[in-house]
Amino acid sequence: MDFFPIFMKLCGRRCVVIGGGEVALRKVSMLLKAEAAVTVVAPDLHAALVEWRDAGKITCLQEVFTPTQLDGAVLVIAATDDAATNRQVSEAAQSRNIPVNVVDAPALCTFVVPSVVDRSPLVIAISSGGKAPVLARMLRARLETMIPAAYGRLAGLAAEFREQVKSRFSSMQERRVFWENVFQGPIAERVLSGQEGAARKALHDALEGAADITHRGEVYLVGGGPGDPDLLTFRALRLMQQCDVVVYDKLVSEGVMELVRRDAERIYVGKARDQHTMPQEDINQLLARLAKEGRRVLRLKGGDPFIFGRGGEEIETLMEHGIPFQVVPGITAACGVSSYAGIPLTHRDYAQSVVFATGHLRDGTVDLDWPMLVRPRQTVVIYMGLVGLPEICRQLVAHGMAAETPAAVVQQGTTASQRVVAGTLATLAKQVADAGLRAPSLTIVGGVVSLRDKLSWFDPENP
Repeated sequence: MDFFPIFMKLCGRRCVVIGGGEVALRKVSMLLKAEAAVTVVAPDLHAALVEWRDAGKITCLQEVFTPTQLDGAVLVIAATDDAATNRQVSEAAQSRNIPVNVVDAPALCTFVVPSVVDRSPLVIAISSGGKAPVLARMLRARLETMIPAAYGRLAGLAAEFREQVKSRFSSMQERRVFWENVFQGPIAERVLSGQEGAARKALHDALEGAADITHRGEVYLVGGGPGDPDLLTFRALRLMQQCDVVVYDKLVSEGVMELVRRDAERIYVGKARDQHTMPQEDINQLLARLAKEGRRVLRLKGGDPFIFGRGGEEIETLMEHGIPFQVVPGITAACGVSSYAGIPLTHRDYAQSVVFATGHLRDGTVDLDWPMLVRPRQTVVIYMGLVGLPEICRQLVAHGMAAETPAAVVQQGTTASQRVVAGTLATLAKQVADAGLRAPSLTIVGGVVSLRDKLSWFDPENP
């Protein structure tokens, strides 16, 4: 290897940056994250450097470079736009045996500044030795999406218990196995889902011999978003890749299902109007049974599990059985579909509020709170309203909403099959019937729909 990878402790130690521009600003910012005592040398300073100086965060010498300015430094960075000065800095630092980096001049460097994935205290550094810095940054960006931010908290929790683990297990092998079970099991999942108190207690109990930290069954209640797999959250994707079995419904798109772990068992429990593959109570019990078998169960739903997704009913059952679970929100259809249709849900000239409603109640009716829905300067988003659309439009007009109010139905929004039919409350039902739209679809009513012609940007037929 061209450079030996090493992490250097800089807390409170003098580091000198030569240069006062944008590049120097970035280097100073990184050094401050490491709590270094930073001195900047430059005749002219970036405004942000001046602010940091005035706030006492850095020391500044508004002078041209001289070698004596490096005395007492443990690290030097040259970030000027003058090649001669940069070379002089490099020579002066090397003559004093001080590690030096010269930006964009690998031949003058004794160390390089890597691209960093910061999950402190866990830090990952990627370097091409100055040969392909853009490639290093691309790899860093890819790792950023794969490594949850909570891994820093997991490392911090491990640090809290490190000495206790060393006392509890005499051999390196025993400690290694213990930590592998922690980092790959339910304790880690508690940290990653924000339940650090529960994770800390579980780790303490495991050390006392009161709990088993090897893998147990768990349910991941995950929102799959409105259809476009690019709209999944990082956490959703991570859990989709580690499940043993996935229980999914009709609204989960094929593109999203393609991202589920390949060898996971698939159980379809989709529902359509008057056609339930499995009743909701049976789904609740299925999730509990699979978790009790010790399996990691992914309950994958379209949109968000807590917005007309019946996620609350499912976790009620899990809590009754004492089964651990996580809930991962997804982009609900109202937000994702309206965005892709070019219809903002709020706009200061048209709507100052938005309300979500279901067009299909438990008893099969559409007996909604019509007076609440027809309030002025409000956008109404109706889920599962395709079959009842003629009645919905009729009732909205009957309760005071103008028949000329703009309205639209979006079919399979955010996907390559997206179709949008826009009209008014007076015309929409017939337009949708003539167009042959089918579920899944979303109905949007309000003045904001009139903005679609101006703001429409997603056209799957002309990508």
